[in-house]
Amino acid sequence: MELAIIKSLLNKEFYDDHKGAKCPHSVFSKEVGKVKTMIDAAMDKYNRDLTVDEVEGLFFTADPTLSGSQNLYYRGVFKKLREQSPLGEDVAQEILSKLFQRYLGEDIANIGYSFVNGTQSSLEPLRRILERHNDDFLPDLNIEWDDLEIETLLEKNDLEARWHFNIPTLATRIEGVNDGHLIVIGARPNTGKTSFHASMIAGPDGFAHQGAKCVVLCNEEGTHRVGARYLTAASGMTLKEIKASPRTAQQRWAKLKENIKIKDATGRDMAWVESVCKTYSPDILVIDMGDKFAGDQSHEGLKNCAIHARQIAKEYECAVFYMSQLSAEAEGKIVLNQSMMEGSKTGKASEADLMLLISKNPPVEGQEEDDYQRHVNSVKNKLTGWHGYITVRLEYKVGRYTV
Repeated sequence: MELAIIKSLLNKEFYDDHKGAKCPHSVFSKEVGKVKTMIDAAMDKYNRDLTVDEVEGLFFTADPTLSGSQNLYYRGVFKKLREQSPLGEDVAQEILSKLFQRYLGEDIANIGYSFVNGTQSSLEPLRRILERHNDDFLPDLNIEWDDLEIETLLEKNDLEARWHFNIPTLATRIEGVNDGHLIVIGARPNTGKTSFHASMIAGPDGFAHQGAKCVVLCNEEGTHRVGARYLTAASGMTLKEIKASPRTAQQRWAKLKENIKIKDATGRDMAWVESVCKTYSPDILVIDMGDKFAGDQSHEGLKNCAIHARQIAKEYECAVFYMSQLSAEAEGKIVLNQSMMEGSKTGKASEADLMLLISKNPPVEGQEEDDYQRHVNSVKNKLTGWHGYITVRLEYKVGRYTV
């Protein structure tokens, strides 16, 4: 197999891709290594494809002191080389990668052996090897590149919005979401985060109406309260009205509840969330609250939690809604921005395909009644590029967002 690689190295293009430290003569046996050294010299001088006859002629001319037995041996080497067929580039690269790994491994093992025997006490030799070969390691890798044909790109982008938002003013600017998207939803406490995802999923023309399999994992409010919010959003009835007319509510709820699963996830982590997705294959996953699934509440910990959420979206082909708190900086403001996220101000934003932050009007002195006007800010939008805010109304008694 060594000779097959040598035959491939006679091709100038292949040689240039694997010359130098990527393919030192040391990766070959001693005798074949000498032939490789001659190829190096010839390529440097002539800078073109070479033939076996040319390399053979140069080899024997360069060393006229070869003994009779050595001369006979190398004549046999070149005879076998002449009979070899060049390998395909992919196969040659894989074989060369294995030879290089073996060579480098033996080199490193020898240093380790010197440490064991006490003949070496410095890490400098190992550092030099790593520094010399850091960019030369040939991975055993065969990538099937993604299809970039115009028809494929247009078709995939036409499907960008598989699940449509049911708030008309939002849908005109951001039609919807699709598999693999991470959507971060942020708001201050008591703004209506749970009602927002309940309205998106169970409200009129919501994701569940569209046929999406929706999984909601809660670690803040009790699931009976979250479930009640979904029930009122689906039926359009208050809990008091549902108690008075349960049959009407049941008729409206029955159409949706098969597409909605809610589970208390208190104390769980993102690995458990991933297991849920692997087992139940949702189209829409709501993580409420996302940050509480991170064991480490530092900036890095929260960022890693968002990264994991994005990986889940891509790996299990679902749209993930990651609910999060906003910092006190967002209090009393209508127009919000990414820096107002609690804990990880840039980590979650960097991972999100879409970030929607919900605000309410600042309090007015002397105001007695609650203000249920809300503003949905699009502060990051890789889906359509639109940034700004829309104004909606929270129908708090039924958990719906309307315009």
